[in-house]
Amino acid sequence: MSVRTKICGLRTPVALQAALDGGADYVGLVFFAKSPRNVSLADAAALAGIARGRADIVALVVDADDAALAGIITGLAPDVLQLHGAETPERVAAIKAQFGCQVWKALAVETAQDAARGADFIGIADLVLFDAKPPKGAVLPGGNGHAFDWRALGGVSHPFMLSGGLNPSTVADAIRATRPWGVDVSSGVESAPGIKDPALIRDFLRALNEATTYR
Repeated sequence: MSVRTKICGLRTPVALQAALDGGADYVGLVFFAKSPRNVSLADAAALAGIARGRADIVALVVDADDAALAGIITGLAPDVLQLHGAETPERVAAIKAQFGCQVWKALAVETAQDAARGADFIGIADLVLFDAKPPKGAVLPGGNGHAFDWRALGGVSHPFMLSGGLNPSTVADAIRATRPWGVDVSSGVESAPGIKDPALIRDFLRALNEATTYR
């Protein structure tokens, strides 16, 4: 089984090009004002114009209302909406029905009980993404550079994307330990918060490609 990969929080053509050249399956654009990775809709549309046809475009939002989502759908035409807030299964179902694109739901994980919540979204979200639970007092729901104990996913039987503290040095171990459908990286390929390092993106994708198929 091949492991898909997403480079999230891209903000510049140079970083985007590194992701595309390295074979990333998904490129993530963040629409969350508190994030150092936040992009304007105009800048996101320009990046999407470069990526379209080479990688699927993921728009990450946090508890966005219908008006904000409509603006993103109209201005960006993303392939996927990634919901990274406290969205309920009912809210996810409503968004999917209204906007008609793929919807991924991110869940914060610290324990096996947290991971078990993923079952609530089966048949509703197109994919569940497991991310590390934010540290106490953190402003961001993700992209904090923290991993969680991957053993918490031992009881998960549905496909999922793994995020949280991944970097070029850990991604191969993460794949072997959790057998994910895909992996998602943001802060692990940055030189500073919100500043993607093309060399780290290339290193991450190279490490993933070396471990991309398992039995």
